[in-house]
Amino acid sequence: MTTATELSVEGVTLTAGAHRLVRDVSLTARPGEVVGLVGPNGSGKSSLLRAVYRVLRPDAGLVRVDGADAWRLPPRRLARTLAAVVQQSAADFDLSVRDVVAMGRTPHKRLLDGDDAEDVRLVEAALAAVDAVDFADRSFDRLSGGERQRVLIARALAQQPSLLVLDEPTNHLDVRHQLDVLGLLRRLPATVLVALHDLNLAAYHCDRLYVLRDGEVTAAGTPVDVLTPHLLAEVYGVSAEVEVHPRTGAPHVTFLPDAPPAPAAPAAPVREHAGS
Repeated sequence: MTTATELSVEGVTLTAGAHRLVRDVSLTARPGEVVGLVGPNGSGKSSLLRAVYRVLRPDAGLVRVDGADAWRLPPRRLARTLAAVVQQSAADFDLSVRDVVAMGRTPHKRLLDGDDAEDVRLVEAALAAVDAVDFADRSFDRLSGGERQRVLIARALAQQPSLLVLDEPTNHLDVRHQLDVLGLLRRLPATVLVALHDLNLAAYHCDRLYVLRDGEVTAAGTPVDVLTPHLLAEVYGVSAEVEVHPRTGAPHVTFLPDAPPAPAAPAAPVREHAGS
């Protein structure tokens, strides 16, 4: 993979008809960071990611990739920089797993180019990275949901992006493969922007978090600064205890289903904590 890319989202607003999906959202992902998007269902996480990987054009604001307007870059050039793993992909390929992963090499090849030794090496490495070697010759359309998810992640890895955008990449995965995939993201020489539902996974694997609610950024900063009982009550409407885990050193959230949510205090202006 190439040197990690800087991503900057500047005042992005997205609408669908009369419905506002995201309003005036700004965020940064610095080269080599793993930045997490968290928030309730319908908070705008997926919509914001679609603006980043150029499916949903912003009504206002800019998405910059290493300073360039992502929406003005030639598609092939952007595909050599950015790879996306989308949520609940409806893709149904009548291809082998290995051939699906090899599709990730397309942005780096001319129209009639075949696979060379380097392509083969990168595809095999991507399969190994997601523990998919054993079913590499099976048909993609016969895989389970979790197996498909791992193959689509492998396809993105084979693309060798310097910016990787993922929407709920742990969906359908068992616990072992959730940990494997997120651990892999931390080791990549790439910048990662990832939407996650599991707050404890986000707390452990992400350098910084942006919390979305109703299409707006409610909080931003390091996991220890952002994941507080007050924020969880305000954003998710639940009571929780948050402690630093003695082994991981990351915040660990324990939800309290039988306790009433803590009363919400007046909202403060959103800002990232110093040093985050």
